[in-house]
Amino acid sequence: MVLTWRAAVLMAAGVIPVLLWPTGGTVVAWALLVVVVCAADVALAASARRVEVQRYVPSSVRLGERTASRLVVRNVSERRLRGVVRDAWPPSAGAGEASVGGGPGRHAVDLPDLEAVRLTTTLRPVRRGDRPAGGVTVRTIGPLGIAGRQHTLPVPGRLRVLPEFASRKHLPSRMARLRELDGRAAVQVRGEGTEFDSLREYVVGDDVRSIDWRATARRGDVVVRTWRPERDRRVLIVLDTGRTSAARVGAVGSQIGAPRLDASIEAALLLSALASRAGDRVELVAYDRAVRARVQGAAGPRLMPAMAESLSVVAPVLLETDWPGVVGQVRERMSQRALVVLLTTLDPAAVENGLLGVVDQLTREHQVVVASVADEEVARMAAGRESSWEVYDAAAAARGNLERGAATTMLRRYGAEVIDALPDDLAPRLADTYLALKAAGRL
Repeated sequence: MVLTWRAAVLMAAGVIPVLLWPTGGTVVAWALLVVVVCAADVALAASARRVEVQRYVPSSVRLGERTASRLVVRNVSERRLRGVVRDAWPPSAGAGEASVGGGPGRHAVDLPDLEAVRLTTTLRPVRRGDRPAGGVTVRTIGPLGIAGRQHTLPVPGRLRVLPEFASRKHLPSRMARLRELDGRAAVQVRGEGTEFDSLREYVVGDDVRSIDWRATARRGDVVVRTWRPERDRRVLIVLDTGRTSAARVGAVGSQIGAPRLDASIEAALLLSALASRAGDRVELVAYDRAVRARVQGAAGPRLMPAMAESLSVVAPVLLETDWPGVVGQVRERMSQRALVVLLTTLDPAAVENGLLGVVDQLTREHQVVVASVADEEVARMAAGRESSWEVYDAAAAARGNLERGAATTMLRRYGAEVIDALPDDLAPRLADTYLALKAAGRL
């Protein structure tokens, strides 16, 4: 049984008879009257259990985008149903306010027997992953509006929240550069490891080293070779999901930053989209001490949906990354030379205790890129000098930056390309590095 504010008003109204007849019997009589009225209202209310509910939820939505959970509620109680229906979701699902105040997902209903209504709850998730729906609570109120019944019905539902992929705004500009490299625009490239494309007549400005002297002798005109970037190369993205990926970066003032892992996922998605359209084969593995996600064998239009589905449920694990295991994962999947991208951290402890040895082994067989997210708050503290406390913070941040710089230098000595960028800059920087390596024929 549930009571409404009218029950409290009815009970408070008992002050009048008590003042007129100030005896204990008056108090008891009025209390019994209130109980009888409430019981009668509950008895006349429609049954909250005799309600049929069906839920319709889209299978997935991107982080930050709006979607809707729809309930079809049908009254089979043989009485008129007046009350409230609550579509419960976890707070991270971002359920919006409905037609009744006091909480998200509440809908006022007034249904005759055997009639149905469709109720829509707006959702705007704020976290990746699977968001399970809660039960549907039906609260019916009697004709007097004083009391009623309540019951929660289990109506299963699940919404998968995919990564936002905000970095896709950088894809058109990188695709334009890729078209130039592919020779579909007016620019041709030449470099070690590039593949021969075709022959054409020499024009002023062409590199004389591209002249094909045999073809020139046969045709009687100066002929040059044109080149196109290598295709069908292998790209393996290794996403570090160890404890360092849980660190929050990008915090400004009282605003809480996002986990480092989220920026790494954005970089992985942009690189995957670009490399796939360049004709390369892309694979991904999320790893700490076990494989948390894996994408392989997907190509063309199937790649990005597979990436989004796999990365949507990846979360940081508070364990140290097994770096020898990372080497084993790479060697298990890549028997030929490939581009191996390690999305991890450049913290000096992590570099010295494992990453350096991994890069030393992998660079002997593959082209390695190490990409890490820098903390904007640390960069801000390094420039702060306003108070004595900020001086200490600035000194600590500056020392941390120097140690990260030393770690970067060591990795580069072993032959790895190193990227250390702020969260919003990591994805485009990684895409630019990929294009530069492709143009130079180093894949």
